[in-house]
Amino acid sequence: MSRARRGGISLDDFRHTALGDVGSTNTECLLRARAGDEGLHWITALRQIEGRGRRGRAWTSEPGNLYASLLLIDPAPLAKLHSLPLAVAVALHQAVQEVMPLASNPVTIKWPNDILIGGKKCSGILLEGETLPGGQQALVIGCGVNIAHAPDHALYPVTCLHAEGASVSTDEFFARFFKTMGEALNDWDRGEGVSSIIAQWRAAAGGIGQKITVNLQDRSLSGRFEGIDEDGRLVLDTGSDTVHRIAAGDVFFG
Repeated sequence: MSRARRGGISLDDFRHTALGDVGSTNTECLLRARAGDEGLHWITALRQIEGRGRRGRAWTSEPGNLYASLLLIDPAPLAKLHSLPLAVAVALHQAVQEVMPLASNPVTIKWPNDILIGGKKCSGILLEGETLPGGQQALVIGCGVNIAHAPDHALYPVTCLHAEGASVSTDEFFARFFKTMGEALNDWDRGEGVSSIIAQWRAAAGGIGQKITVNLQDRSLSGRFEGIDEDGRLVLDTGSDTVHRIAAGDVFFG
């Protein structure tokens, strides 16, 4: 986004490279960043051989689903990057919502950026970044969306768009996501528009007011999900006037 014009970025500023089988679209983006790519570059693949999710988990990547990564260069000051995953979730939620039939199960966001249809996960988002030799920050937004297949996932119930009644192809869905991501990045405005993004995120959130368990690296906490604060952290009321603000963790309802 370092090439963005004042007043926002246009969809015409983005480029798209479609590949066949790759190790991972995130890796492809990082390789191009190291070679001098200026960013605003989407990489999609028919299949990923070495797809990965959060915390190094494997991500099944068979043909028929969407595997897409967006490369950004210097997208925002480092202190404002924490809110970018919320903007990505807003964009992906909007794209999924647009292709679902009117009588479908509700489409919601599970903190921080999983998209659920009827409480079942249909996507995964992984942000990765590194500092380039010239000092610029390369950041990659990796998105996998279950369109035709719902791979077995041990942690959460899963689904795919076709199983939920959406008759959309991978290319058609990506075209919508391409547009909603551009809109969300403009709303986010290099982190200056975080209040707008948080408002949109809260409007689409699932489970606010419900009991949840959050698995952290060293422990688990259970309590009432109160939403997110102005920094995008999960707010968990565990009772006895104790409120935790959590920056990273795995959320389970019930």
